[in-house]
Amino acid sequence: MPTAFVTGAAGFIGSHLVDSLIDRGWTVRGIDNLSTGDRDKLSSAFDSERFEFVEGDICDSEAVSELTNGADYVFHQAAVASVPKSFELPRSTTETNCTGTAIVVQAAADNDVESVVVASSAAVYGSGDPLPKRENQPVSPESPYASSKRYTEQIARQLGAYDDINVVALRYFNVYGPRQDPDGDYAAAIPKFIDLLLGGEAPVIFGDGEQTRDFVYVGDIVIANIEAALSDRTGVYNIATGESVTINELIDTLKTVTGTNVPPTHEDPRTGDIRHSSASVSKAADKIGFRANTSLEDGLTETVNRFWTK
Repeated sequence: MPTAFVTGAAGFIGSHLVDSLIDRGWTVRGIDNLSTGDRDKLSSAFDSERFEFVEGDICDSEAVSELTNGADYVFHQAAVASVPKSFELPRSTTETNCTGTAIVVQAAADNDVESVVVASSAAVYGSGDPLPKRENQPVSPESPYASSKRYTEQIARQLGAYDDINVVALRYFNVYGPRQDPDGDYAAAIPKFIDLLLGGEAPVIFGDGEQTRDFVYVGDIVIANIEAALSDRTGVYNIATGESVTINELIDTLKTVTGTNVPPTHEDPRTGDIRHSSASVSKAADKIGFRANTSLEDGLTETVNRFWTK
C-alpha cells in the first residue's frame, strides 16, 4: 500500500485526511507545529502502527525531507489559514504559506514522489465578476492570505513542472465539518455559529448576511485530495459543491438543525472578506472525477451531532 506525507496533520482538514488514508490501509507520516493543530484530533491515528507523527514546522527543511523520503504522495495542508490574521501578521503568514510550500514541494521533488496535492483557496479569485468562478479566469487576491495561496499554487506547479512530478492545487471554497475550531478571533463561521446557538447566544454576522458562500463538507474535501493524488493529473481545480447560499440562509438552516431560534446580530463587514462566492465544479468532475456528495443540511447535521467531540 502507498505511503503518504501529510503536512498540517493535526489540523481540521489534515486530521480527517490522515484518518481516511489509514482506513484505506495506507502508511501515513504527519507533521504539525501545533500552533493551531491539536494532537487530540489524531487520537484514532495514534492507535495505528501505520502512523508516524512529528511535531515540527514545514519550514524545517531537514525534517520535511526526512518525512518525504520514501513517500509516494504528499498532501500539503499546513498553512496560516485566516484572512484577518494575515493582515495582522503578514510576515508569518508569508513565511509559512510561501516559504513552507517551497520547502515541501522541493523535498517531494528531491525524493521522487508520484504526486503532490497542495491546498489553495477560492480567496485567490477576489470579489470581482464573473460568477461562477472558473479556474481559467483571472485572479485578484485581496488579502495577504489570498496572495500567499496564489503563490502556493504557482511555486508548487512551477517546481512540479521543472522536476517532472505531478502537482495539483485544489482551490477549496468554504470548508466545514467536525473538528473545526469554534474558538478564537479567527474562527471559521460555521463552528462559531454552532457554538453560539447551542449556548443560547446570538450568532454574529459581519454585514447584512446577503453575502453568498459555497460551503463544502470536509469529508468531500478528503475525497477530492485522494482522487487528485491518484489521478496523475496536474493543474488547478475548484473544490466546492457548485451551490451557494447566503449567510442568512445558513443561519436559518443551522437554527433548524440545532433546534434553536436565537436571532443573529450584525456587525460591520470585515476587511478582505469577499461579497459573493460561487464555483464552477465541472473541471474537477471531468478531470479528476470529483463531485461533492454531501448536502449542506446533511453536513451541518453531522457537524452538530459531533460538535463536542474531537
